Amino acid sequence: MSTNQSVKAAWDHLAGLPRPTLAELFAGDADRLSKLSTRFELGEGLGGIRFDWSKMHLDDAHIAGFEALAAAQDFDGRRAQLFGGEKINNTEGRAAEHTAQRGIGKDSSVEEAQALHQRTASLVAAIHEGALGEVKHLIHIGIGGSALGPALAIDALTRDGCVVEVHVVANIDGCALEAAFAKADPATTMIAVASKTFTTIETMTNAKSALNWLKENGVDDPYGRVVALTAAPEKAVEWGVDETRILPFPESVGGRYSLWSSIGFPVALALGFEEFAEFLSGAAVIDEHFANTSGADNLPLRAAFADQLYTHLRGCQTRACFAYDERLALLPDYLQQLEMESNGKSVTFDGAPLDGPSAPITWGGVGTDAQHAVFQLLHQGTITVPVDFIASIAPGDQLDPAHHRILLMNCFAQGAALMAGKDSADKSRSYPGNRPSATILVDDLSPASLGALIAFHEHRTFANAVLLGINPFDQFGVELGKQIANAIDQGEAVFDASTTALLAEAGLA
Repeated sequence: MSTNQSVKAAWDHLAGLPRPTLAELFAGDADRLSKLSTRFELGEGLGGIRFDWSKMHLDDAHIAGFEALAAAQDFDGRRAQLFGGEKINNTEGRAAEHTAQRGIGKDSSVEEAQALHQRTASLVAAIHEGALGEVKHLIHIGIGGSALGPALAIDALTRDGCVVEVHVVANIDGCALEAAFAKADPATTMIAVASKTFTTIETMTNAKSALNWLKENGVDDPYGRVVALTAAPEKAVEWGVDETRILPFPESVGGRYSLWSSIGFPVALALGFEEFAEFLSGAAVIDEHFANTSGADNLPLRAAFADQLYTHLRGCQTRACFAYDERLALLPDYLQQLEMESNGKSVTFDGAPLDGPSAPITWGGVGTDAQHAVFQLLHQGTITVPVDFIASIAPGDQLDPAHHRILLMNCFAQGAALMAGKDSADKSRSYPGNRPSATILVDDLSPASLGALIAFHEHRTFANAVLLGINPFDQFGVELGKQIANAIDQGEAVFDASTTALLAEAGLA
């Protein structure tokens, strides 16, 4: 049987399996919780994470079916290519070596990553020691993965204090940059410019305005206050940054997977490099697990099995993530890019049309805020939405423990209510139940546990891509709009009547 035939046979088998309810699944298998709820240890003194997928409609038959699909799609081979530094990004002829930044990958790539991290550590130490003058603020300018990752990590990990205050700016809207200016003193501010190519128009325009702000406010040498984070160091030199303040990262590290590289410089500057190293270590523990664990015992792969069950077999077009922790408020935004830019594709590795849906729309929010905004649809709407709940056993605040107790009670109650439902003679007060959710519960939100959470979702995204037979490492879909915007700027394009009228109305024609 050919590979394509094996894949089709696996999907056909899965589509024909029975669909018991969650209540029936729990009633019919006394070992269900132990099979699908796993505590994962991060290492001595680092605590652990519980991954509970038992409230998802996975059962032994579906797991066996998805394991057959993974075999048909050569999951083991693709995974080996990923960790071996092979050109798994076939459309761009590149490897995808973000795990090497965490110490897991091809030996030469790991050695290069360690050397580049040492360079980052040295610059961070020099700044902290005052070698570049007093530095109290960093305005970090990037977009996409160059901004979302640092913003998430800084928001999550610096609420108890930081060495240097970091303000992340991504949007080309000048209001975003002005808001950062308002929080910083030019005399004690450095600028980080994060761009893989060092040509991204939004980033470079914001960077130019930041230099002007420094100069207009009495900084004699604005370029002397700039750190460049890039895979194109020669471009940064041409732009005016001194080589000693250029922190390169490899071309094989993609933007949305780049937080582990020099793009993590603002995190290291805010926390200290030792904390950043712990962040890398937490991710590496997940890397080791993902690289060396087979079948449904592999936690990211198990999560991907559930993702495909709902998206491919049950027609769910969205997946929600709710962080019951204010420190993880940016996690849904981060996962939107990670999952939708990676797996929002319509063709397979070999360019054939994708047979079925690709990535669902990822969305979410923060509990308990979201309960009072969107959970009505989750409980009683006509659309089934698989939900991930993420929480920490240890609180992030020093207030009355009642705050955190109520927060966790609400988190666990929502998953229980989605599953159990409640019947009523008054149908407007009836809850159908049998609605899926997973729960990720960390002992405490630390650099290690955050690193592990992000790495888990990276590998989950990759596993989904393998099951679908697509390349998760290119992102050509973001380019067309940029090309048209450039054409507008150059006055080179002819548009439809609607776009032409809008340009005229805004004075851009």
